[in-house]
Amino acid sequence: MSGSDACSSPKMTVDYARTVGNNAYLWGWPMVNMHNRRTLMEKLPEPGLLAGIVPAGPPGTIGMLHNYIRPEERVVACPNQDVVYGFGVLDAERGPSVVQVPDFDDRFWVYQVVDQRTDSFVELGKMYGTAPGFYLLAHTSWDGDVPEGITDVFRYDTRNGVVIPRVFMDDTPHDREAIVPLVNRISVYPLTEFDGTTKIKDWTDVPTFGGGNSTEGQSETQWVDPETYFEVFGDVLDEVPPLPGEEALYDWFRSVLAAAEGDPAIADALRQSAIETDVVVRDLFEFRNIGIPVAHNWTTQRNGAAFGTDYLSRTAIGKSNIFVNTPNETAYYYQDLDDIGTRLHGSSTYTVRFPAGQLPPVKGFWSLTVYNKHHFFHPNDLDRYSLGTKNQTLTYGDDGSLTLTVGGAAPTDPKELANWLPAPDDEFTVYLRAYWPNQEILAGRWEPPAVTNVL
Repeated sequence: MSGSDACSSPKMTVDYARTVGNNAYLWGWPMVNMHNRRTLMEKLPEPGLLAGIVPAGPPGTIGMLHNYIRPEERVVACPNQDVVYGFGVLDAERGPSVVQVPDFDDRFWVYQVVDQRTDSFVELGKMYGTAPGFYLLAHTSWDGDVPEGITDVFRYDTRNGVVIPRVFMDDTPHDREAIVPLVNRISVYPLTEFDGTTKIKDWTDVPTFGGGNSTEGQSETQWVDPETYFEVFGDVLDEVPPLPGEEALYDWFRSVLAAAEGDPAIADALRQSAIETDVVVRDLFEFRNIGIPVAHNWTTQRNGAAFGTDYLSRTAIGKSNIFVNTPNETAYYYQDLDDIGTRLHGSSTYTVRFPAGQLPPVKGFWSLTVYNKHHFFHPNDLDRYSLGTKNQTLTYGDDGSLTLTVGGAAPTDPKELANWLPAPDDEFTVYLRAYWPNQEILAGRWEPPAVTNVL
């Protein structure tokens, strides 16, 4: 370790250690989050579903759904009900994994793969013109032979990673049936199992495992516990190599960890610093506190899954809606407020009006989703959580405009009901996704319309 001889033994005050601990908590929160997800997945014997709902598998594999994610899910905040999901973690210590890509034809799809920093390191999706075939995910230190039949190799330099296939599905019984044989050809598995043939797995019939708190409570599973944060932080520093210029930062953090090993007061100061700083991280959960302001009180971000050394965005997105795609794959717009700055609340009724020709300009799909104040779906009688491209029954105005209504009482007119999103009788959030956005979005020339309180 650079500078270790000079920094391993100096006396250190408790207040100094606490200050460094504050910084270490803000900096490392997403990577500890990823570390702890892996340790849960290590307990699974095979791919399947947590609590019968959440796709998962042991490291090096994925679980896969065949329908939209259910509202009971609590593993990842801000889930998407426009796609069929898969989910799994990588562990470089277990060797490379093969990613199987079927022929999606004209259907939109993208495989998100991020390292332990939650930065993307692959290009697999319709926007990339990816050919069907087999792809390899391997650590930069792996020097094994790439077998014949592997189309390309993507490298990552951290111990952990996450793989999340997303496949668009219309909200129709026909498309639900049509997508099943396709997703049955989606798979991730260890290189040791690769034989050059397409593996087919019936994802409609997989084992269910105890989900712990993956479907319990109102908030996201607590992947980061400030009480135990510094018990694993040293492991995370070993798992995630420093980016260029971060070497001194690593030395700084390691110096207080070394001091804590021999001084209970320093160890307790670090624990207290994590508890204190968790309040700051909780503030980053609220979309109105983070991101880049755009029109009508919306916020956005333009470096998702490409955070680098933007530690604020990495932690804020990790806390509020981890596992976002890169900007060229998906643009995200977040809204906690109406057009005059008042907190959105289900006791009111709101409209979001897209003028003719002003729907989100995308090559993939778009959707408007309602989340409760915990960033999860609000169960409702319609079982409806988003509206957009997937919906075949939206009602357009005579002028070609589209007005979506959010919250308040359910409309009695069937045409109005088709455009209505239920909201909880509490604070809530509106979230707009634009998959495979056009240049108008990427350049900031298109922005979402106002969320207007009409009742």
